[in-house]
Amino acid sequence: MLLALFLQQNQPDLEQLQKLIIPMFGFFFLCFIIGIAVVLVPCWFICKKAGFSPWLSMLVLFPGLGQLILLYVLAFAEWKTPALTPQTWQPQPPYPPQPPYPPQPPRA
Repeated sequence: MLLALFLQQNQPDLEQLQKLIIPMFGFFFLCFIIGIAVVLVPCWFICKKAGFSPWLSMLVLFPGLGQLILLYVLAFAEWKTPALTPQTWQPQPPYPPQPPYPPQPPRA
């Protein structure tokens, strides 16, 4: 329909343009809110898991500089999470259980 308006020889009517622009504005606003949620929610959980205030993730709302600041804070700060204790690897016993080696003679 928008293409049809541009292909017409005469100027488009202002009322027709308003009928097109108002729904497009609502659609772009909805896409903007969804885009913010797609970026903000993971940053919120990353900040919380790293031991920082989740409100720090609001820096991603400022394009460019805010995102860069958050990236550097998360990359170079000391995370306040407990260190994981390394678990030693233990080999699993063979299945089915093997007879003792060397085989023992039967007892009489």
